[in-house]
Amino acid sequence: MKCEPATSIIKKFGGPEAVAAIVEATPGQVRRWRQVKEKGGTGGAVPHWHIPKLMAAATARKLKVRAEDFLPRQPEGAAA
Repeated sequence: MKCEPATSIIKKFGGPEAVAAIVEATPGQVRRWRQVKEKGGTGGAVPHWHIPKLMAAATARKLKVRAEDFLPRQPEGAAA
């Protein structure tokens, strides 16, 4: 299962290690963002307290990351 938006955000920054350095966390903590809640992850949610640092890093690195990219997404095929 692809847990979004965390998977896309992590990919844009170059992986869990790169994101961990930005948000001052361990790569393992960042990897948990991509795990389903039933397995101890966040279900794709990026913890809100990390978003300002990620947005600043995206601007500095000229990455195309918008605030909307952090919003939860409906799984494909799910009723809206």
